[in-house]
Amino acid sequence: MKALAWGLRAAILLLLLAFAVTNTEPVVVHFVLGQVWQAPLVVVLLSFFAAGGLLGALSLVGVLYRQRREIRRLKGATAKATPLDPAPQ
Repeated sequence: MKALAWGLRAAILLLLLAFAVTNTEPVVVHFVLGQVWQAPLVVVLLSFFAAGGLLGALSLVGVLYRQRREIRRLKGATAKATPLDPAPQ
């Protein structure tokens, strides 16, 4: 199973490498304030993909901290609670 996973990873890597090699033509990106960025297409795509992943991860930070705080509060509440006597058999 591990060999199959590594084979799939290698195939995806080769496809991405072929995509990068064939898309080296320069493209121009015009930003809002009149700034212009010229770079190969693969660089533009990968940088915007990485920026999207970073923004997505940053949007989860607040939720993650809120959940951790709630878990800590609940663990403290269960530690303070008196244990119930086991049911007689």
